[in-house]
Amino acid sequence: MEDTRIQILNYIERNCKVDAKELAILLGTDETTVLNEIDAMEKEKIICGYHTMIDWDKAGVEQVNALIEVHVTPQRGRGYEKIAERIYNYPEVSTVSLISGAYDFLVTLEGRSLMEVSRFVSEKLSPIDGVMSTATHFILKKYKDHGTILAQKEKEERMLVTP
Repeated sequence: MEDTRIQILNYIERNCKVDAKELAILLGTDETTVLNEIDAMEKEKIICGYHTMIDWDKAGVEQVNALIEVHVTPQRGRGYEKIAERIYNYPEVSTVSLISGAYDFLVTLEGRSLMEVSRFVSEKLSPIDGVMSTATHFILKKYKDHGTILAQKEKEERMLVTP
C-alpha cells in the first residue's frame, strides 16, 4: 500500500473528524487527493467504518461492558466462521475476535446491567451449537481505549509550604 494511504489511515484512526484540508496540509498534498484516497479506501473496505468514543459514566448512562471468552468446537468444512457469524449478529455484541489460547473467541458485549449480560450468556450464547464453555469478565473501569487515555490525573490538593 502506498505511503499516502498509510499516512491517511494512521491519522484518521486517531481522529476521524479531521478536516480533509487540514489532513492535506499535514501530509503535504492536496485536498482532492486526500478525499479521493479516503473514498477509494471506503469502497475497498479498507476503511470499514467510523466511531465515536464516549465515556458513558460521565454522560450519566448506566452501562455494563463484558469480555466473554468462548470455547467452541469448529464445524466441519466451515471452521469457526458459522459460529462467529451467529455470535456477531446479536445487537448486544460489539466485537468478536478469533484468539489463541485456551479459548477460541473473545466477545465484547454491552448491556444495561450485570443481569442482562448474564442472561445473554446463558440464554443466547451458551446454547449455540458448538459452544463448549464460556468465561465472563466484567470491565470495571477503562483507563485507555483505542489509544485514548480516559483516566484523569487527580490534582494534588496539598498546600505548598515554604520555610
